[in-house]
Amino acid sequence: MKNPNKETEEKRQHSTTYVPYSCYECRLPASFMNVPMHWHSEFELNYIKAGKGEFICGSQKFMALEGDILIIPPNMLHSAYPYKHEELIYHALVFHPILLGSSGGDRSAVECMRPIVNGSAQIKVHICPDDKDYSLLRATTDQIFACVQADSAQMDLLLKSELMKLFWLLENSGNIIFRKETGAGYNELIRPVLAYMSQNFREDITVEYLASLAHLSKSHFMKCFKETVGVGAMEHLTQLRISAACEALIATQDKISDISYQCGYSNLSNFNRQFLKKVGCSPNAYRKRNP
Repeated sequence: MKNPNKETEEKRQHSTTYVPYSCYECRLPASFMNVPMHWHSEFELNYIKAGKGEFICGSQKFMALEGDILIIPPNMLHSAYPYKHEELIYHALVFHPILLGSSGGDRSAVECMRPIVNGSAQIKVHICPDDKDYSLLRATTDQIFACVQADSAQMDLLLKSELMKLFWLLENSGNIIFRKETGAGYNELIRPVLAYMSQNFREDITVEYLASLAHLSKSHFMKCFKETVGVGAMEHLTQLRISAACEALIATQDKISDISYQCGYSNLSNFNRQFLKKVGCSPNAYRKRNP
């Protein structure tokens, strides 16, 4: 797999050598509006606790419901959005491949785990209750999160075991296909565009300029971007701006007009309109709701 653009990588540090994982409870849109398109070098295991939401993982776009399990391999572009402002609650475990023994030289590491890490094996991302071996996968997933919540060196031993069991179950049920996909698809074309947008969303950005970054015609770029990210380029730009505004409303006491300008809006009325459309309330109401 081609090395992803480092600027597109999520900046949060999920793991250390001593504790190679992090766990989060995600509540959308209560905690934050959405999880914009990003990637990281760790695996991510998600379990949907309540509600439903739309996920984009690589070239797949799907609705995830309560009880669904998501296994996202390293370096895969992915994002999450609540469904029509309905609350989506899920647990996310982000863990380093070292927990799966991928750095070892034994045959299970070489033949089973490394192909998943380097992208030469295709893994089924979305596991639903009607899938084969779901009850076993669900029980193992529950055990994995129980180990994480225990937060001890002794339970980390069991965590490693349960993660290995999870991937054994995935392979045994045919949810891992060991074959190389031909071509890089649109992901590698769009990664530098996403990197540019995440760094410069406050600026005046046009579709024409973004298309030039991908070395594509405007029409072809618009098609590629939507197929990769799930929404159009201007819609993604709006999401980045409103997400930044949500963070600023909670973290600062800046005036709403100043936040609007800082997030790329020269017109306060347009900012208020877009914020209401995306978040479901006014900026002022959002700040009061999240003191």
